[in-house]
Amino acid sequence: MQAADVMTQNVITVSPDSEVREIASLLLEHGISAVPVVNESGKVLGIVSEGDLMRRVENDTLGRKSWWLKLFAGHDAADYVKSHGRRAQEIMTPDPLTIGEDMPLHKISRLLEKHHIKRVPVVKEGKLVGIVSRSNLLRGFSVAATEAQVTRDDREIREAILKEVDDNTGVLVDRLNVMVSEGKVQLWGLVENQQEKMAVQVAAENTPGVKAVDNNLGFVPRGVGSL
Repeated sequence: MQAADVMTQNVITVSPDSEVREIASLLLEHGISAVPVVNESGKVLGIVSEGDLMRRVENDTLGRKSWWLKLFAGHDAADYVKSHGRRAQEIMTPDPLTIGEDMPLHKISRLLEKHHIKRVPVVKEGKLVGIVSRSNLLRGFSVAATEAQVTRDDREIREAILKEVDDNTGVLVDRLNVMVSEGKVQLWGLVENQQEKMAVQVAAENTPGVKAVDNNLGFVPRGVGSL
């Protein structure tokens, strides 16, 4: 299996000028822990994570450092910008690692472990097309453990299911991950209610080539989705 088989598509992104409050709202609304920062052409410039936002919030909460802490810590312009910045381009981790759609899962896993990161953007011809997180990998490995093979038809089925859900159900596809192997579909991610869960299942069941559907969708916790 490759990145294209497990990646989350329809990635939630922000622009370099997006404000901190806007980014925090997106993370809460969509139940995600980071967002890529992209320019108008779709090139990945950086990533803003919960950790980046927490450093920003801690600075607002704690105020100025004690004089003796400053004495030992010194003055770091880059750290100052990240802790005081108000826009994505000021607090993001710049120039993040990216991968192609054809990278095998075991190589992605090693990459995440080596660089101590939780996710990696997937690009095609320099533009963002998806993102692979640790949870995506675990689901992919669960499918791979059955020794099932992912074919071109499986990838077309996956694309068709996501398109049907996006076009006709009202369910946010950025919260979903659809795994397809030998026509067997696994549904993962979060939905708002039982009706949405069934809508995604019906969309999968009605897609040509689907042999079975394993619906593992959970529900968005109460309070997530609004500030």
